[in-house]
Amino acid sequence: MPKPEDYWVGWICAISTEHVAATLFLDEEHSPLAAVAKNDNNTYQLGRIGPHNVVIAALPDEEYGTVSAAAVAKDMLHTFQNIRVGLMVGIGGGAPTKKADIRLGDIVVSSPGNGYPGVFQYRFGKAIQDREFETTGQLDRAPKVVRTAIQSLKTTHKIHGHLFNKTIEGILQKGRRQVREEFSRPTAKDRLYKPDYVHRAEPKAKARCVDICGEDPANLVERHNRSEDDDNPAIHYGLIASADVLMKDAKVRDCLSEKHGILCFEMEAAGLMNNFPCLVIRGICDYSDTHNNKEWQGFAAMTAAAYAKDILLKIAPNNVENESRLKDLMKTS
Repeated sequence: MPKPEDYWVGWICAISTEHVAATLFLDEEHSPLAAVAKNDNNTYQLGRIGPHNVVIAALPDEEYGTVSAAAVAKDMLHTFQNIRVGLMVGIGGGAPTKKADIRLGDIVVSSPGNGYPGVFQYRFGKAIQDREFETTGQLDRAPKVVRTAIQSLKTTHKIHGHLFNKTIEGILQKGRRQVREEFSRPTAKDRLYKPDYVHRAEPKAKARCVDICGEDPANLVERHNRSEDDDNPAIHYGLIASADVLMKDAKVRDCLSEKHGILCFEMEAAGLMNNFPCLVIRGICDYSDTHNNKEWQGFAAMTAAAYAKDILLKIAPNNVENESRLKDLMKTS
């Protein structure tokens, strides 16, 4: 029977798709706990990745945002008081620029930039009359052991590339057909529409974006095809923007990206960083615009989980043990 004190890595997901991907990457699944703490409302998936025992939790069904994420993390630390490494892993909206050639399925990893520690809370600040909105506050960084492992993993990927596609294919071949269909790389074309070309259907329309908006080159951003020598999916390190709002405005996306160097938008990480400092890993499933693309969510969740596993395999168990417990950091923050 597993014991809560044996789990030192906490992995948080927002939605079911991300939770499935995380579970698929476990080397071994463990049986559930006999009981959790009295004030813990989470349900957990327990398992092992390499030498690390990992506890995975997702937000409640149909709940999103920083408040829900913070509640899940807080409850997790009630039961799993030895957690020392936190991960927030899932999907996000990309912010492609001339400098950052972000494509669907790529991975964005939170990393310090422009004076921010990796996650930027872009809707938190001051609104002063006749002035531009001023962001305030500073979020915490990922644990040092994770940041050190990133440097090692960058070197490995630079020299040898990554094996994400092969790994994902191998995992899915063992699974059910339904899982293979949902989580494999889509055959759909990766289309980035120009910022001023807005999706023309009602938000709840079920027709595919391509069937409504088409593929007229005049409405698309021209991009070169990646070659066999390019990493595909590619890994990008930089600033992840987080707020309790779903970014679906290409012009606002580009404005914030240009000003702050943002690579990705999401809705949970800002609720975690100060009380559950973690590495944020996002697979890109859309471009933070009106052209919503659920076709890529499964594969994007898999690429993010693949990176999370790679980073854990770079960390020695004794280095995790040397980190402070996140529960203690929460008490002193």
